[in-house]
Amino acid sequence: MESMIRAVLAMLALILFGLTAAAAPPKAARSDYWAFQTPAPQAVPSNPSPWIRTAVDAFLLDKLQAKNLEPSPELGKQMLVRRLYLDLWGLPPTPEQVDAFVNDRSPRAYEELVERLMASPHYGERWAQKWLDVVRYADTNGFEGDKLRPQAWRYRDYVVRSFTEDKPYDRFVQEQIAGDELFAGDDQALIATGFLRAGPRHVVGGNTDPEMLRQELMVEMTAGVGSAFLGLTVQCARCHDHKFDPILQADYYQLQAFFAPVTLEEVSIASPEEVAAYEQAKAAHEARLEPIQKTLKEMEKPWHDKAYEINKQNLEPALKAALDKPEEQRSEEEKQLASDAKSQAKVAWYDMLAVMPADIKAERAQLRRKLHAIELEAPTPPRAAFAVGNTDKEPPITHILAIGDYQHPLGEVQAEFLSAVPDFGLEVPGGAAGRRAALARWLTHPQHPLTARVMVNRIWQFRMGAALTDDPNNFGLLGAASPSQPELLDYLATQFVDLGWSVKAIDRMIVLSSAYRQAVATDEAKAKIDPDNKLYWRANRVRLSGEQIRDQALAVTGKLNLAVGGEPVLVPIEPEIYDLIFTEGEPDNLWPVTPDPESHHRRSLYLLNKRTVRLPLLANFDQPDTMSSCAVRSRSTHALQSLTLLNSDFIQDASKAFAERLAGACGQDDKTCQAELAWRLSLSRRPNDVERTLAVEFLSDPDTRLQDFCLALLNRNELVYRP
Repeated sequence: MESMIRAVLAMLALILFGLTAAAAPPKAARSDYWAFQTPAPQAVPSNPSPWIRTAVDAFLLDKLQAKNLEPSPELGKQMLVRRLYLDLWGLPPTPEQVDAFVNDRSPRAYEELVERLMASPHYGERWAQKWLDVVRYADTNGFEGDKLRPQAWRYRDYVVRSFTEDKPYDRFVQEQIAGDELFAGDDQALIATGFLRAGPRHVVGGNTDPEMLRQELMVEMTAGVGSAFLGLTVQCARCHDHKFDPILQADYYQLQAFFAPVTLEEVSIASPEEVAAYEQAKAAHEARLEPIQKTLKEMEKPWHDKAYEINKQNLEPALKAALDKPEEQRSEEEKQLASDAKSQAKVAWYDMLAVMPADIKAERAQLRRKLHAIELEAPTPPRAAFAVGNTDKEPPITHILAIGDYQHPLGEVQAEFLSAVPDFGLEVPGGAAGRRAALARWLTHPQHPLTARVMVNRIWQFRMGAALTDDPNNFGLLGAASPSQPELLDYLATQFVDLGWSVKAIDRMIVLSSAYRQAVATDEAKAKIDPDNKLYWRANRVRLSGEQIRDQALAVTGKLNLAVGGEPVLVPIEPEIYDLIFTEGEPDNLWPVTPDPESHHRRSLYLLNKRTVRLPLLANFDQPDTMSSCAVRSRSTHALQSLTLLNSDFIQDASKAFAERLAGACGQDDKTCQAELAWRLSLSRRPNDVERTLAVEFLSDPDTRLQDFCLALLNRNELVYRP
């Protein structure tokens, strides 16, 4: 029935679209929708108000005063420094860092702090977390097998480095789209092309049609570029012309054609000396594994054979008879039966263990533990780029597909830019090489209507807690029909290009503004006029991400490992989470915990991001599933969040370490010191009189523990929200 319905739908599509598809694809009329017009330079509103610190304030105040609204008061210095650290680094400030800023009376104390924070690699780490959400980065493929991508983490480190160094955004885009074509010989540019492979990938064997898998890859690449750089839902034109935006179905496949020549490659970027050293270490490591593997194989063979005979005896008579018959004497039907019989009689690990005596089973388990321990000591493979290249053959032809079905191709198309956006006189090569380079140049043309707007909107959203459009990934009619501050958006976009596509320049303009420094105020009269705070009369209330909550807990305890970059870390996980890991083999060593316990305290950015297995603390606080681009994380509130913050092994361990830190600094008996230090470490402020009194009373009760006090403090609502 399903195949019949599929055939009928395809036939209808052929009838509806087939006649026009055979001819040259139609061109969309140039759209008069605002997002497809080149941003126009905007004059900064003239206003003598002393509240105005940057151009951002002038635009916002102009709109506020038009509605008879005034900005909210500025945040106090203690909370302002906390906000800055949480926003720019993703970490809370230490008491010493708070004191240094509060006691600095120089007129440029704030500006100098911003510069110090932006100069740190922790600034790049904070931005990387945001960008990796957008490009749906993970360390594994996803789907059933969810296989590890051993070298993918180099792309994550590339992103950290790019934001830290303030790489011009046009170069950042070009490297990710076509680093191999535009910057040959640049290892970092090659690593950057991992962007095109960042999404999930369905890796299956058997009789799966390779064209289906290729089409899935093309769909991922096209949608990824559309979301990240164009801010458009181009994938909505895969089956038909876009229902809301000026994107034809032909546009979609013309955009897809830029990626038709792409091949997935692991490109060595290691020196010959590195490769030779690795091969030597690998041989030595395999020599350690070989005797254990041989012993295991010899130990398992008789029980494997016994299990096979049992499985064989349980076959249906016809299957067993065909299998027992000599191969050369089997008829065609019996050959098929014998093949089915072998499949059904195949021995799984649990079949073998079911017939293995307990003593041998225990000895085998001990050997496997020894084997896995040695496996963890495997030498690190030589450096390679998880990248893309171009086929050295004729690239596949790209067709418009009826209802997006690769089995029903319609008219052929060539790689061309979106018809609703000018081509700026750029040409697209006809062969395999150079297509993506042309696309990268088009995307980063200074007059492109979307690229700069989309990125400055992301910067604004990241700093101010809400974007200037409804959906940062959709500048089309459904996501950005009415920007809250259109003049400001265009001002930022044109400034972005004029300032050399500098992310830090726009970020700095926002962070130095008075608007950014406002408190999260409540005012019923103002809220009636602007309930959604579109005019930014106050700061938005922003909850920390799960990654920030985890990193903050480690920072508070003094255990946070601030090492930057490197291979992903596997931290210990609960048995219930381990059981979620899919395998067709024996379920041991599916999550080989990184041996160095110090690495378990690294920032969450560096933890292994497995698409099918997420850490409860991160997942419960709305970590994206990385199967699609995420521009704005969900902000749910549910009981599992409270339960996780109370009962998870991680939080329990953190509260214990926090208590040990307080006791070590204050001694066991100085309850006032413990309370004071606890507040300063966790909340960046001193407790008020009521809080101090209650804390000392609680800590003085002989029936309570310092660890319980620390656990309660780590569960404060104040701790999971930006001030």
